[in-house]
Amino acid sequence: MNLKNIDHIGIAVTNLQESLSFWETSLGIEPHSIEEVAEQKLRTAFLPVDGTEIELLEPTSADSSVAKFIEKHGEGLHHIAIRVDDIEAALAELKAKGIQLIDETPRNGAGGARIAFVHPRATHGVLLELCERKQK
Repeated sequence: MNLKNIDHIGIAVTNLQESLSFWETSLGIEPHSIEEVAEQKLRTAFLPVDGTEIELLEPTSADSSVAKFIEKHGEGLHHIAIRVDDIEAALAELKAKGIQLIDETPRNGAGGARIAFVHPRATHGVLLELCERKQK
């Protein structure tokens, strides 16, 4: 598996605009994109930080996975995403090693990425996202 770099760190928030206010006003970081990902029932904002990004995740529905995460854990660190060259090959390799996956096939993520999640039970408590992007 060819791991490239930390693509982004996902942070679950209840209010995207309030959260953006902190990042913009306090740290001077402007989002380069804000989008709704209807398939995942959330809105995201990506904030560039020297070669990686912070992704703010706001649920748009009470039954979204991010809403359920916030209900259980509160706002905060949601996941770490690692960029891979070939997400299908990465998933096949992990599956062959018996690693518990949430997604056995990639799905569409924000910013045109193809993503898949590794179950936190396999990573000792960290939700890990594999992320394939054509370019960044």
